[in-house]
Amino acid sequence: MSLSRYLLHKPPSKHLLLRHKSTATTTSPSSAEHVNKHSGNHEFLHPSTFINSWKPPRDPKQAEAQLTFLRRDYARKVKEIRKAYIKEMELQRLEKLRKDEAKKEAMRIANEERKAAKAAKKKAEAIERQAAEEEFRRTLMKERVEKLEYWRMREMKVEEKKKEKKELLYRQSSIWVDESELEKKTLEAIVDTTTL
Repeated sequence: MSLSRYLLHKPPSKHLLLRHKSTATTTSPSSAEHVNKHSGNHEFLHPSTFINSWKPPRDPKQAEAQLTFLRRDYARKVKEIRKAYIKEMELQRLEKLRKDEAKKEAMRIANEERKAAKAAKKKAEAIERQAAEEEFRRTLMKERVEKLEYWRMREMKVEEKKKEKKELLYRQSSIWVDESELEKKTLEAIVDTTTL
């Protein structure tokens, strides 16, 4: 039997621990504390029933039968361990799948919430923009009405001034002299020198 197999299945003796402890204390005090803590907390495997169980029989057929039994027993135990390992791996895979699904679902919900918040923000911005555009339209219409009113007033003033000019011209033209009498009137004006 190899020493490594023996050490795996048997708890270490005090002699080995002391020897290991003495080498550990020479290296560093912190590693000695680690070794002491580790050896105090470590749980060793129970001694194997296979170790020291082989008693060489005198009959070779009996030895062959015992070896066959040991091989079959070993194969059965390995098969059980493999089944347990496969089952554990399957459970881990299912757990990982469940966690992945939960993560995907959480991400999907977060994305939906983000999209909903973005849509609500866009809607609020659209309402604000529409209100601002409506206010701008009202202001523009008001300015247009004011400009139109101002333009009408101006046109009316221009028309009034034209009428006044026409009226004035009409009044002035009433005292104008015909061309046939123009020379006569100019002569009288030169001779009489009276103010008009």
